[in-house]
Amino acid sequence: MNKQSFYITTPIYYVNGSPHLGHAYTSTAADALARWNRLEGHDVFFLTGTDEHGQKVEAAARAAGIEPQEFADRVSADFQDMARVMNISNDDFIRTTEARHKRSAQALWTKLRESGAIYLGKYEGWYAVRDEAFYDEEETSVKPDGTRVAIASGAEVKWVVEPSYFFKLSAFQDKLLAFYEENPGFIAPQAKRNEILSFVRSGLRDLSVSRTSFSWGIPVPGDEQHVMYVWLDALQNYLTACGYPEMDGERAHYWPASLHLVGKEIIRFHAVYWPAFLMAAGMPLPRRVFSHGWWTVEGEKMSKSLGNFIDVRPLVEEFGLDQVRYFLLREVPFGNDGDFSRKALIGRINSDLANGIGNLAQRTLSFINKNAGAAVPPRGALHEADDVLLALAAELPEQIRAAMDRLAFNEALDATWRVIRAADAYIDHQAPWTLRKSDTDRMNTVLYTLASVLRSVGVVLQPFMPETMGKLLDYLGVGEDRSLTILEARLAEGTALPAPSGLFPRVVEAA
Repeated sequence: MNKQSFYITTPIYYVNGSPHLGHAYTSTAADALARWNRLEGHDVFFLTGTDEHGQKVEAAARAAGIEPQEFADRVSADFQDMARVMNISNDDFIRTTEARHKRSAQALWTKLRESGAIYLGKYEGWYAVRDEAFYDEEETSVKPDGTRVAIASGAEVKWVVEPSYFFKLSAFQDKLLAFYEENPGFIAPQAKRNEILSFVRSGLRDLSVSRTSFSWGIPVPGDEQHVMYVWLDALQNYLTACGYPEMDGERAHYWPASLHLVGKEIIRFHAVYWPAFLMAAGMPLPRRVFSHGWWTVEGEKMSKSLGNFIDVRPLVEEFGLDQVRYFLLREVPFGNDGDFSRKALIGRINSDLANGIGNLAQRTLSFINKNAGAAVPPRGALHEADDVLLALAAELPEQIRAAMDRLAFNEALDATWRVIRAADAYIDHQAPWTLRKSDTDRMNTVLYTLASVLRSVGVVLQPFMPETMGKLLDYLGVGEDRSLTILEARLAEGTALPAPSGLFPRVVEAA
């Protein structure tokens, strides 16, 4: 039987600066979804990478006194290191300076030109180097000092006049609106769908897709005085990784992508320009584009001027990898903006992890180690309390499946913590330490029930906290197969269990 394919992407991160909390957030969310789909037995392809062309990169390299390629190499390596530190399980890391991508992007350009979707003209308009984006006059405003900026991003804009190739975006307005109507789940969350619908209905203008004022980009086929507009180049990465233009290779079946995860500032590129490019090229469109929110720091927007960009790697070193992953996915509903603070991170670690699952696992496994022969205890007749708790745990896979389909990571974790809290109440009420003196058969059944619940929790939490949940499943004697299917069978009685150690130590801040 053919496995269901699941192709998920992060945006490729722009190399004009170092990775920060926002990049780690997107990558961790995509990683959790990729890992969940692998647990489901799906055929997963998970892509991330770096976007390395454009005027901003050329300018940043010049400021650093090095060539653009060397600059891109350094920053791309930094993003790859962030992915390693965050335990991101991507199947490929694409760079837009790679030969495979240049070939793919030029093939797409040729296809668009042959289809009549690209023509040569002259661009006059407002352009923001920081955003690598063009803006209509009504999308800009003038600050008190006379500087004109893009309203959406605050980036300074300059009036640009230069020869340019244009993509006939205006010709795709009705086609895009029809596609959105036929595919209501294509853009999420709903607020972003409404925003895109409003933008497209207001009228689309043809899009400048080449530049002559700088050279750090992919040359336009047949007219190498022009380089491709960075977004036409960058968006094509998703197809490059599938083998485009040869769509008969081992990765071709992954297209169209199941999900593009993006920050809210680039939703227009992914939900308007990218579908239009694909329509013009005769390629299937991705199934869904999901836009998540931004992180602020102690209530302030992250910015270079404030110097408050957060690199997650020191946080991982100080607090632990899975602790940081859990916080990012649990703290705010995915799609909303969130605020980072040390206080909130420490609060989550202590209340949810140390006092929650960590405490439950340690109480149960230490008791089994000392009082049940360090093995999975035999299960006797079940009482109503056992049935109730086991039923709650049995519902977890379906509850999490539904939440993950909506990208509601916090809801998936909420559902799991309801089971953890129920198990905590169960152990207090059943009191195996008392049963040890009066009814060892009942004690064993209570411990077996708790171990079974911990196995369910450990399996479903692997996408969120893979390293620590792997350790928990080791303590439960779970073999190499740790997919959802193992939960269909009972925990094997008599399995020898290693001595456990704490999963999540409490964090105590220095006075």
